[in-house]
Amino acid sequence: MNPFSSGRSTDDGDGFDDPDAFVPEHLPEPGRFLEGHDLLEREDHVAFHEISRELFEERGVYDATFGYNLARLNLDQRHPDAGYRYAVDANDPTVLRAEFSPTTEFCPQADALVKGSFRAWNGLSERHEYDLVRVRVRESHHQSDTLNDALATLEDTYLESGEMPSEPDGPAVPSPTTADGDEDDSSVQSPF
Repeated sequence: MNPFSSGRSTDDGDGFDDPDAFVPEHLPEPGRFLEGHDLLEREDHVAFHEISRELFEERGVYDATFGYNLARLNLDQRHPDAGYRYAVDANDPTVLRAEFSPTTEFCPQADALVKGSFRAWNGLSERHEYDLVRVRVRESHHQSDTLNDALATLEDTYLESGEMPSEPDGPAVPSPTTADGDEDDSSVQSPF
């Protein structure tokens, strides 16, 4: 059992869509990262999202706030504008684009969730049909530029080496500075 799990059943219950259903009004609208690419809809979305749920479970990609596998966020009716949307890259059908829309623009877990997702999808790529899953955070997140730059670097390193890079020492998001220019060592991802 995952340490973040609340012990609740997997996807059934009040307030959650059936895992086999495609409910577009409970999914985030595709953002800029998916524009001009072939959006996964209906059965295609459901099938890849089921694979995501399995990979996230295996790799422990859990949302600590809600205490469930990150893939369950797409089914949570309380957050219809949050979760993942997917599109096949228009220039390379062996590449899938995955865009994460967090529940809030200040989601403090966004860094860990998208990197965990990238590592699960690409570290277990034999379990799906894509050579690469490119991951980005929707531009509505307050640190999307920094997080997406870090994801692009992670992706480049993975493509160059063919192996999943290890986690770097220290925070992925640069520490903010105080008014006098000193590094602020408080929570690097908190907007407060």
